Amino acid sequence: MKKLLSLFAAALILNVSIAIVPFSDGVKPVKATAIMLPIGKSGQKISLADFSKLKPREYEKLAGVKLGFFDRIAYKMAMKKLRKGIAPDGTITNKKIINLVKPAGVTDDFHLGGFALGLLVGLIGVLIAYLINDDKKDTRVKWAWLGLAVWVAIVIIAVVL
Repeated sequence: MKKLLSLFAAALILNVSIAIVPFSDGVKPVKATAIMLPIGKSGQKISLADFSKLKPREYEKLAGVKLGFFDRIAYKMAMKKLRKGIAPDGTITNKKIINLVKPAGVTDDFHLGGFALGLLVGLIGVLIAYLINDDKKDTRVKWAWLGLAVWVAIVIIAVVL
């Protein structure tokens, strides 16, 4: 009984100590001046910070295209949204833009909830992961599938042994 009580106390202390540790993901902020975008057919490159400040006429010259009335309005709205996604110090704050410029195949987040759904609930957990809509849906669904794969592997090993 004493061992069980001390194990419970240790788990409680560990849980509290994990809860008060500040979280830092260690990801360096992405600078808008470091991201180069090709413009036009010539392949001329311009930084994202400079691109966000382009006027429609300047964009037409660089890209070699003609914008219509509604295209100009859409362009201005998109540039305003892009400028809002860049902080005054030049770092990108919009997560959608950061995900667009992240190299393909690079994942920086493990979704414990998705993995647990797939591992503990199985295929129904994967379906639940698809039903929950938020900004981490893609990561949760991926890890739910991986959790399901681990569950299947455990079942296969248990049947074989």
